[in-house]
Amino acid sequence: MVEMIMHVELCKGCGLCQATCPQDLLSTSDQVNSKGFYPVVLLDKAKCTGCALCARMCPDLVIEIHKQTA
Repeated sequence: MVEMIMHVELCKGCGLCQATCPQDLLSTSDQVNSKGFYPVVLLDKAKCTGCALCARMCPDLVIEIHKQTA
């Protein structure tokens, strides 16, 4: 099981994570965060494979990927 945590209040909406997601699960929100940016949000948590490409591309370390073992 994979848990993805996005700290949307820290996101600047650069889109680097969105461009690298092989599952195309990230999208730009239509809501502005407290910093005035349109953050990237996860569309479907269940489809995330936990590859962590998004987290590696994020220049602001907004994304955390936690893989849970059974």
